[in-house]
Amino acid sequence: MTIDRWISGRATTKPDHPAIVFQGETWSYADFEDRIGETAAALAASGVGSGDRVAWYGLNRPEVFSLMFAAARIGAILCPLNWRLAAAEIAAIVDDCGPKLVVHDDHFAHPAQALAGRGRKVVHHAAVPTLSRDQWAGAGEGGGAEAPLLIVYTSGSTGGPKGAVLSQAAVEASAVMSAEAHEMTGEDVALACLPFFHVGGLNIIPGPVFLKGATLEIHERFDPAEALAAIQRIDAAVVVPTVLQAIMAAPGWAAADLSRLRLLSIGSTDVPVELIEAAHARGVPLIQLYGATETSPLAIHQRRAEAMETVGSIGAPGSLASIRLMREDGTEALVGEPGEIWVKGPSILSEYWRNPAETERSILDGWFRTGDVARRDGDGRYWFMDRIKHVVISGGENIYPAELERILRPHPKVREVSVVGRPDPQWGEIPVAVIAATGEMTEAEVLSAFNGALARYKHPKAVAFVDALPRNAMGKVVASDVRAMIGAD
Repeated sequence: MTIDRWISGRATTKPDHPAIVFQGETWSYADFEDRIGETAAALAASGVGSGDRVAWYGLNRPEVFSLMFAAARIGAILCPLNWRLAAAEIAAIVDDCGPKLVVHDDHFAHPAQALAGRGRKVVHHAAVPTLSRDQWAGAGEGGGAEAPLLIVYTSGSTGGPKGAVLSQAAVEASAVMSAEAHEMTGEDVALACLPFFHVGGLNIIPGPVFLKGATLEIHERFDPAEALAAIQRIDAAVVVPTVLQAIMAAPGWAAADLSRLRLLSIGSTDVPVELIEAAHARGVPLIQLYGATETSPLAIHQRRAEAMETVGSIGAPGSLASIRLMREDGTEALVGEPGEIWVKGPSILSEYWRNPAETERSILDGWFRTGDVARRDGDGRYWFMDRIKHVVISGGENIYPAELERILRPHPKVREVSVVGRPDPQWGEIPVAVIAATGEMTEAEVLSAFNGALARYKHPKAVAFVDALPRNAMGKVVASDVRAMIGAD
């Protein structure tokens, strides 16, 4: 069974129900099914078949989903490209995934043309349906639930990007869990404003919307004023901290009518508790989600009913995910003890594209090793601690930078903060607080914030002030770039 059945089924049972709203245009489920059929036929007629790759190079548009479901129908694989990358980085990814076709929008027509050649064709999204001579004829059958559907490249915040291969079954499993997390119904309207080149934007909200036959409002790119207007007419949306902060800073946030908004979900990075509390103060449950590109992405999530009572928790395992917390010695961590999050279930990646060594390192007996550290409380809830690669080992003690950052974030003079390790001849490493301040701030002010809050050995041993912190497309601080800023590499 291929996931395009979500749309073909709704086109039969509720053909006139709006599926997608975009820039004043509405696609009904019948319209959506027509677009998928036309696109599938066009891809097949242009030589794209089972296992072949099709790249999308553009902003958020409905055509991303007609391509994705058409790929599902004929067994092809969609590769969304991160348009924020440099031309050389895009070219490297395209060379790695080897698409037969690169589809672009108006914004990326010029750089897309540079990707032509080597047996690949480059076309504008509006030209895709016209590629087919016979319209619906020639569209093959998909490869089934285990067939690859997406190759999504990781952000590269801890190294070069890797292509996570996600099957149709993985995308469906994540959609099922996300539908449960968001309490999605077929009558809902949900907002998609995160970029579709990341599974957070591509799958978390669109997946359950199309699974349930609801309506997706697509924003071409995030704009705080447009997003604030949208959340007053929708039921659910997913955000990341930088996006929610921008919405809350937009004029009109305090007076906005949020009575329809059932919940917002948030993830992608460590979420400041004060941001969660600010949403709750407006009566909006803010649930945390946890996952990775390699888990399609959902693995752990909060529920709306417990969001306000368990602030800071990432919740409990999704219904189709098994979770372990593992010590370095390969044994399972006890309650309250930190351990690496391992995920098992139908939502995890099949492999890293053309990278068997990394696949073998990351998947052990069906368990995906996330590289993230969490602890589990006595009620079975999980609490995110940090990335393993971010842990500072100072004098033999593990220091989790996120724990220090949580102390500094509420400080009125701290606009942004990241704590990283710097080599030290005596201690091996020392934690350094790297801060973008709102005004004059001294090292003594920074260090005094830790007195009585954390054990002395965890305190930063140095402070560096910068104008701004480097972030990737999903708003995550890029730790390797922060270390480079202070000469820690």
